Amino acid sequence: MEPFEILDPRFRRYTIPIVFLEKLHSGMRWSEGPVWFADHRCLIWSDLPSDRMLRWDEFTGAVTTFRSPSNFSNGNTRDRQGRLVTCEHRGRRVTRTELNGEITVLADSYQGKRLNSPNDVVVRSDGTIWFTDPTYGISAEYEGGKAESEIGTCNVYCLNPLDGSLRVVADDFSRPNGLAFSPDEKRLYIADSGLWPDPQGPHHIRCFDVSDEGTLRNGRVFAEVSPGIPDGFRVDVEENIWTSAGDGVQCFTMGGDLIGKIPVPEKVANVCFGGPARDRLFICGHTSLYAIYINTRGIQVP
Repeated sequence: MEPFEILDPRFRRYTIPIVFLEKLHSGMRWSEGPVWFADHRCLIWSDLPSDRMLRWDEFTGAVTTFRSPSNFSNGNTRDRQGRLVTCEHRGRRVTRTELNGEITVLADSYQGKRLNSPNDVVVRSDGTIWFTDPTYGISAEYEGGKAESEIGTCNVYCLNPLDGSLRVVADDFSRPNGLAFSPDEKRLYIADSGLWPDPQGPHHIRCFDVSDEGTLRNGRVFAEVSPGIPDGFRVDVEENIWTSAGDGVQCFTMGGDLIGKIPVPEKVANVCFGGPARDRLFICGHTSLYAIYINTRGIQVP
């Protein structure tokens, strides 16, 4: 299998002819939420149905258990102090792992009602934490624990960790999923993966303009993703979107043009950039962790 599928000549500049897709680890039930720790030269990600988080060491290639049980963790990121921020399905909450290993609950309810099952999370440069809250984690025991939604909608939230205030920034999604800011943070991209479970549901990424006050406006469909759904995705320094899909990783320009793909032999759930130069794309496939070098860099994160 060729490592890249070039659909538009513009994609060629991001490919490297001599690289290949590497399988780093296998044996997961549904891998999710990769986050790169540059200071430790390691990747941490979730094996959601197995109720554990794993750690891959870049120096040795060894994979060890980072946390088990993990409260059926899903999406992960780091805040501006380098602390791990995690979405927990079973806990129906967003948590932060402090530098001493203690876990702090950042959000578990909105207006007195329990969250559904926080899914993916990003941190803005001002320290605010933005996360999606679909119902995947409460739709079956397999992903967390079957329960009814107390809120009744699947929202996107913004949390201010300084005062604990939580506000809804978008409430018109079927199943909000992955999300990422543009390099200048003037735009926020959010996936709607409502095709799971509704065959007529959305399978696209929407784009919103972000005001100076942190509100979203001018929402529009940025790109349809097929086959499969857009689950998690990341943005590079040129504002190309590298998104999960049913056939691997798809690359869209900031104008919404699909220009190329990285074929992966299984469904892809999420991706992140890592490595010393942030030019290595780590890919969480259904059961396996993959990586490939590309000729661009991800946005700088802690």
